[in-house]
Amino acid sequence: MKRSFWYMMKWLAPVCLAAFLVTATGCARNSGSVEEGDNTADMGNNEIITEASEPTALAITPSPKVEGSSLYVKKVENVPDNFIFGMDASSVLSQEAAGVKYLNFDGEEQDVFQTLAESGVNYIRVRVWNDPFDENGNGFGGGNCNIDTAVEIGKRATKYGMKLLVNFHYSDFWADPGKQMVPRAWKDMAIEEKTEALYKYTLECLNKLKDAGVDVGMVQVGNETNGAMCGEKTWFNIQYLMQAGSKATREVFPGALVAVHFANPEKFSNYKDYARKLDYYSVDYDVFGSSYYPYWHGTLDNLAQLLSEISEQYGKKVMVLETSYAYTAEDTDFNGNTISDGGAITKDYPFTVQGQANSVRNIVDTLVNKTKNAIGIFYWEGTWNSVGTNSYEENAELWEKYGTGWATKYAAVYDPKDAGKYYGGNAVDNQAMFDEKGMPLESLRVFNLARYGNEVEIKADALEDTTLYVDLAGKIELPETVNAIMTDDSKNAIPVTWSVSDADYQKMYSGGPAKYDVTGEAGGMTAHCYVNMIEYNFIQNYSFEDGELGAWQVEDLAKSDELYVENKPTDSLTGDWHMHFWSSKSDSVRFTLEQPVKDLPAGKYKFGMSIMGGDCGETDIYIYVKIDGAIVEKKPMTITSYGNWDTKMIESFDYDGTSELSVGIYVQAAGAGNGAWGKIDDALLNSVTE
Repeated sequence: MKRSFWYMMKWLAPVCLAAFLVTATGCARNSGSVEEGDNTADMGNNEIITEASEPTALAITPSPKVEGSSLYVKKVENVPDNFIFGMDASSVLSQEAAGVKYLNFDGEEQDVFQTLAESGVNYIRVRVWNDPFDENGNGFGGGNCNIDTAVEIGKRATKYGMKLLVNFHYSDFWADPGKQMVPRAWKDMAIEEKTEALYKYTLECLNKLKDAGVDVGMVQVGNETNGAMCGEKTWFNIQYLMQAGSKATREVFPGALVAVHFANPEKFSNYKDYARKLDYYSVDYDVFGSSYYPYWHGTLDNLAQLLSEISEQYGKKVMVLETSYAYTAEDTDFNGNTISDGGAITKDYPFTVQGQANSVRNIVDTLVNKTKNAIGIFYWEGTWNSVGTNSYEENAELWEKYGTGWATKYAAVYDPKDAGKYYGGNAVDNQAMFDEKGMPLESLRVFNLARYGNEVEIKADALEDTTLYVDLAGKIELPETVNAIMTDDSKNAIPVTWSVSDADYQKMYSGGPAKYDVTGEAGGMTAHCYVNMIEYNFIQNYSFEDGELGAWQVEDLAKSDELYVENKPTDSLTGDWHMHFWSSKSDSVRFTLEQPVKDLPAGKYKFGMSIMGGDCGETDIYIYVKIDGAIVEKKPMTITSYGNWDTKMIESFDYDGTSELSVGIYVQAAGAGNGAWGKIDDALLNSVTE
């Protein structure tokens, strides 16, 4: 699409315009290649010279230490006075409309923003959707957050001395790495028209906040924009939108920081690429922000290294714009939770109030003492607790009427494939910092106490779960001790008594491959030992837990964009690792994953694997057995959608004990327009008993 000269120059900085007029070829662009298909001209170094924004955006005075807390908090050394301790509180208004009463630590009803401020929170974050309502005024859910919501929340935050981060999703509903939909009012707009619309919309919203006297300290242009934003999927177009949002911010709130936001920091190379693209297009921003959810997003050391490298290379501030942790595994609103016990997640801390606080405290410590130019942390939706606790039916009525659940049925007019099908309640109520009765949890005080420390008596907080893998022909030996996790996050081994009978053992031995939860008592708490009864598996590195291919051999027949062993517990069937594939182009996923099997005795065997994925279009996928290089058995497999694993087994084949034997999987996926992707896990090669 041809873009006019004056359109392109409007979104470049004035400093670049003079150079463009002199050279007629654009400003000298930064080093680095551009993704294939961008077809860019030299866009130049669009650096905008602005007055230092810190006096306004980071003018923060620490609150005095909260006294009398029972929460154990080890002091984080070197916390700057202006470090941001932020809370996303986007759903507060809908919660209150639905009858939620927020209390203070004395059990008295009090403005929740006063309670947050008294607990050390100094910044409030609020998401803004363009138009989260249908034509009849019915809200889509998730707090029905538009600019009017932001104004009201902003005024209350300002009243109690907190600044506001305005989080523009530039969407009518949720925007995240898997979903960056264009607002309905901007549908079918060319990039020129959309850029102009985004600029005017941002300008209008920020002026409403300014006119209301809201203390805006930061503006976020896009939410978790991992290679897409507002319906655009190329950086050539995305950068125009980011520039427009930044330009409007500089005009209305010149002292505010402009932030960009990405997710999945465990994918180190992706983040480095985002930062490089922002630099190449000279996007005007101050803060490179990341989500960091400990369940999914890798280690804190990885986060610190990644953000530090980006900060040092590009001269930007960095921060964690979203994090949270569960204080309980229990559900409080009859809807089920995203995070609970038994899920395929990394559980670095117990699901307790203390565990929640330790998670936040350790992220703060990482940012302050291990990360270059880190300015703060935002806890995500700590005020989004349950509405109604009597029944699913009662709650569902509130979710629909006030938008207090993650989505309502009305969202189908905008997002029919996801929200319109799976609408419902709050799946993160167990990660809030207020309980179902509106009482603040003691963990809320970590925002204050991280600065000062509160090293009260150390006690046992929870028991660490134990996991055993036992062959069906082996012996079950339950441990004599379990680890008690202390309030300071240390561990002490203590004796345990298991509640298990001879009948229980017999069931585990005779029940075939299965997982059993054996409970016991230790230190007055309930202990869990998850016993996994398994058949002996002749596959090496069957679940890729070695973190590398090992004995596996890959033949990439179509040059996939990504084809490697990946560490991501939420996408694994077993453990933390699996084989991952993805490619953006049609017909570029075609490969074999195969393992030669050595020293296998003659006999009858079975072989199986599991696969899941999405966006694959037409596929040809099957597991196979090769003897002397020829396929002797195979079984087709299918890919449907995220989390839906297809497990197939070749139930029986004969092996003579001397021939060359290999087992594996063949994957071919045409793609459905958004890039074919998938995960492979749990290869099983077992004897078949006659």
